[in-house]
Amino acid sequence: QLVESGGGLVQSGGSLRLSCAASGDDFNKYAMAWFCQRPGKDREFVAAISWSGLNTYYRNSVKGRFTISRDSAKKMVYLQMNSLRPEDTAVYYCAADGDAPLATMTSAPYYEHWGQGTQVTVSS
Repeated sequence: QLVESGGGLVQSGGSLRLSCAASGDDFNKYAMAWFCQRPGKDREFVAAISWSGLNTYYRNSVKGRFTISRDSAKKMVYLQMNSLRPEDTAVYYCAADGDAPLATMTSAPYYEHWGQGTQVTVSS
């Protein structure tokens, strides 16, 4: 089970940190990812981190602004979001599944486990 938190309303240029709490014994075997979804749009890849935490991947538009990290002892995954823009407004979802090639890890249909989502709204 995955439970996101940390969303909210923030002004353009501001920061938020999203958290994803995982339960179960397999957390440390899973790659973790964040996706976002805007109304009427498909779920889009934002960032992913390998099971070891050694490899991270980002969508081009968030590189240098967002940072994904994990704390295996706490079974937590985080998304630090800085320099937020109005176009970052979306529902953000945490996802988990086994490690895979990068092209697979950036694809929403690959992931079996999802959280309920947390709303991020960036005002201009």
